[in-house]
Amino acid sequence: MTITIYPARRIITMNPSQPEGDCLAVKDGRVLSVGSMEHASAFGDVSVDDRYADKVLMPGFVEGHSHALEGVIWDYVYLGWFDKQSPEGEHWQGLRDVASIQERLAAGLARLAPGAPLIAWGFDPIYFSGARLDKRLLDAVSDEVPIIVMHASLHVMTINSAVIEQADIASKEIDGIVRNAGGECVGELQEMPAMHLVFDRYGIDFFEQASQPGALRQYARAARREGITTITDLLNPLSDDAIDSMRSTTLEPSFPVRLVPALNALGWAPEEGSKQLAKAMTQGHDKLFFGIVKLVTDGAIQNYTARLQWPGYLDVEGNGVWNAPPQTFHDMVLHYHQAGFQLHIHTNGDEAVELMLDALEEALCLWPRPNHRHTLQHVQLIRQDQLYRVKMLEACLNIFANHIYYWGDIHLSRTLGFDRCQRLEPAASASRLGITFGIHCDAPVTPLSPLFTAHCAHRRQTASGTVLGMAEAIDRHVALEAITLGAARTLQLDKRIGSLEPGKWADVAILDDDPLDERIALKDIRVHGTLLGGLPTDA
Repeated sequence: MTITIYPARRIITMNPSQPEGDCLAVKDGRVLSVGSMEHASAFGDVSVDDRYADKVLMPGFVEGHSHALEGVIWDYVYLGWFDKQSPEGEHWQGLRDVASIQERLAAGLARLAPGAPLIAWGFDPIYFSGARLDKRLLDAVSDEVPIIVMHASLHVMTINSAVIEQADIASKEIDGIVRNAGGECVGELQEMPAMHLVFDRYGIDFFEQASQPGALRQYARAARREGITTITDLLNPLSDDAIDSMRSTTLEPSFPVRLVPALNALGWAPEEGSKQLAKAMTQGHDKLFFGIVKLVTDGAIQNYTARLQWPGYLDVEGNGVWNAPPQTFHDMVLHYHQAGFQLHIHTNGDEAVELMLDALEEALCLWPRPNHRHTLQHVQLIRQDQLYRVKMLEACLNIFANHIYYWGDIHLSRTLGFDRCQRLEPAASASRLGITFGIHCDAPVTPLSPLFTAHCAHRRQTASGTVLGMAEAIDRHVALEAITLGAARTLQLDKRIGSLEPGKWADVAILDDDPLDERIALKDIRVHGTLLGGLPTDA
């Protein structure tokens, strides 16, 4: 087969043995060489494609924690604080006051099919001053048509009186149903057990919808636009239908990314979950990888549902919400570890981190397993002693670095205070200890944009421009490694992707600007396109 050579202005390989190159030579979808034209020509006949001669090439970005919900959530009404861009490139303005939220809901209500609930997402009440917004906000739009609003974190929802009545919320005794001093439901449901009362009543299954072809294609297009060539769906039902849909869709020649879905462990009894995951693994191929398990322990700090150790939250009493009894998570870690699967564990608060480290330590004592790469996800408040335990257990981290921009100001003033904000997203400490780590965006919670995530890890600036914990900032090269090779390592795919070196797939991010040029902020680097297996994805 002919060798295709792509000359470039600069090639950043993320390969320590050969950090830079002159030309990318591709054969059979793999990197053959990044040396000179002469070196590549030694392998045989070459065809030169100079369309990227003035561009900068680097490994395709690996988004190690996001959700295919990004491909379906835009079917619903956006109510977020920050401006966002849909997968089709449509700009949605953020909403900064209650009247604007109600106006957008009313517009959605006018378009609603008769008998359907109005579903919205992206709402973040912590940005609004005064009492926490509740069902009264939605009842002012309608107290007869069911209105369901998912918060930005996807860990909380606000509902109106119609939903409370139709789903019989008031009669239920479930942790996460928020009530006032008089015992009245205020319209806020925290975490999965409480929210499932609404999902089940109206037959809503966002995650199953996100596994369908249209949503997957939308998700992939959004990823490609940001230079991503491998993306996760880190909470997938892995039903038979979802598996079939993901397999057939990713096999399409035009599908522009590789997909790594994770089994939602809380959706299955452990024995059945293991059997389903093993079955799914027989359906994988070069653009679809099964084998990882997702546990969601606690919630989100900005929703007050993350589990925090002392001194707890700065401005409210009480602690967060577990999505299942702690012993359930402990037992699941032991089961899936013994079964040989890789765990990816949502741990926002330091109490959740402690619980899971204890479980991992016991699992590894009972069943030692080299190169397990179990990964703690988010780890926003992980402490130094916990980081040391991660190192000793040879676990990995995936750090929610862009959270500093979106919620750093709130954590400083309301939820955490000054000292704990200095250790938020401690990428520099992870790097110093030699822990394998990536950084991520968690779309649709925050927008897909690995370069912006890298910028946040490098600069550590909040939306207001405040710098939080500069001692935990990482340099540009480390930040770029965290969105390429580091993220690939957390997915156990670094034999195939994450760097441009001979034998690996020729998955490439094509940039208009040089990400190592200190004069250009990483967030301002423009993505021109991608190669997947050496082929332009826009061809």
